[in-house]
Amino acid sequence: MALPPVLRSILDWLRAGYPEGVPPVDYIPLFALLASQLTDEDIAAIADELAAASDPASAEAIRAALQEATHHKPLDVDVARVRSRLAAGGWPLAPVTGGHD
Repeated sequence: MALPPVLRSILDWLRAGYPEGVPPVDYIPLFALLASQLTDEDIAAIADELAAASDPASAEAIRAALQEATHHKPLDVDVARVRSRLAAGGWPLAPVTGGHD
C-alpha cells in the first residue's frame, strides 16, 4: 500500500537524519516524537515501512520499540538527541531547542 505524501515525507526526513538507518537505541524516543505529531495509525505505517526495509531482527526490534513507546515515556535526554538528529536532517516537526545535549 502506498503511503500518503505526508508519511512519505516523514520517511524521507528520517532517512536524511539517519542515512545509515535508525539505531535501535533511538527507536523508542523516535516513536515518542512521532506520537506527539501523528495518529497511532500513521506511526504504525511508518514503523511497518521501516521494518520492511530492515533485516528481520531489526524489523522485530522496530515493532517491539513501537509497542514499548506506547507504554513507557522515554528519557528527555534521549528525545532531545533524536530531535536534534532529525532537525539536522531537515525535520520540520522537531525543532532544535538549545542547550539540551
